[in-house]
Amino acid sequence: MLHKFKKIDYSIVFILLILMAISILSIYSTTFGRAKWENYPTNAVVFYILGFVVFFGMSMINYKFIIKNYLYIYGVGMLLLLFVMFFGKEYYGAKGWLSIFGVSLQPAELFKLCLIVFLSGLLTRKRNQSLRFGRDVIPISLCVLPPLLLVLLQNDLGNALSYVVILVGLLWIGNVKFTHALIGFVIAVAAFIGGTQAYIHYHDEIVKFLNDIGRAHWAERFDPWLVPDQTSRDVLWQTYNAKLAIGSGGISGKGYMEGTTIQSNRVPLAFADSIFVQIGEEFGFVGASVLLLLYFILIHRLVLIALECKDRAGPYLIVGIIAMLLYQIFVNIGPFIGLMPLTGITLPFISYGGTSLVLNMISMGLVMSIKVHTEENEDILGSGEQPSITELVMKMFRRKPSRQEQ
Repeated sequence: MLHKFKKIDYSIVFILLILMAISILSIYSTTFGRAKWENYPTNAVVFYILGFVVFFGMSMINYKFIIKNYLYIYGVGMLLLLFVMFFGKEYYGAKGWLSIFGVSLQPAELFKLCLIVFLSGLLTRKRNQSLRFGRDVIPISLCVLPPLLLVLLQNDLGNALSYVVILVGLLWIGNVKFTHALIGFVIAVAAFIGGTQAYIHYHDEIVKFLNDIGRAHWAERFDPWLVPDQTSRDVLWQTYNAKLAIGSGGISGKGYMEGTTIQSNRVPLAFADSIFVQIGEEFGFVGASVLLLLYFILIHRLVLIALECKDRAGPYLIVGIIAMLLYQIFVNIGPFIGLMPLTGITLPFISYGGTSLVLNMISMGLVMSIKVHTEENEDILGSGEQPSITELVMKMFRRKPSRQEQ
């Protein structure tokens, strides 16, 4: 056991400790003097302690055991998403939380890691063979569709889109043909340009449609980004104040707990989805740059571990985790500098949120498990000629014959 601890990349542990300090200080600044949230800094400390426990615990577990059970992990994740549809609680317009012994759990967050393990398991079985569009890419994409739809039904657009990003990242490293990737990229760009232009030109009709299907808050997130001139002051309130706060921070910021916009509570939920605004206002361009540099170093270390990995499954898992982290960072910060709409995604390792933090710490523990156990060359997914993704997916639902039938 001790020799495994020696193999852990302690530069990553050091980065996580710095992010922990930034998170706790930021949460304290955004909740100070507000009785409703006065316990949040203490809770954040507890979440981080739990996070480091699961981080080191996951590091000691052989990740090959996890990848071997990718079908069961996917199944458990799907059951949780189905369960929350009927028994979940609604917060901030999204019905996506379960209350277990007084602790709120968000299955849509946890499913991101389940999806990474599942897709990595499928792609590992291909043994680096090129992915065929009809027999591989389409079936694996269809496996992502059910959880995507379930999370959309929970009104959680941000997490639903993260599944698509994880899929794209793993298909790319999974040896998808360049022509297929290029076609997909062109289609995505065309859909993005066409969708945004359609939203602008047919704004009233689309807003009416969203109101009819109970997704009016989606329009409130897109309007400040695409049609700010047609948006009410109430809808613009968060993004306008956020940009004002970040801009007023200047180069070095106004000082810790001296941010006038944050301390006057003019940015809603500043301790959660909008915590980057506090960093930008109180620590300025320098503070925001330091945070982004920490993310860059962390992801660079993950890439190095993936390059050093000696088996097939490890790089898939790490690339999926990198895709998840990059998506969260970009989608959290982007709305506050005018690059995209608000989607309600937490900033990794910084925002208040137990499920998100523990998930990210488990992900880092999984990466450490890959580093610790990569020299064990056991091929747990079998050898020989590998089936297509279509055949693998069919096996998931194929009934095994009984002894009498045999």
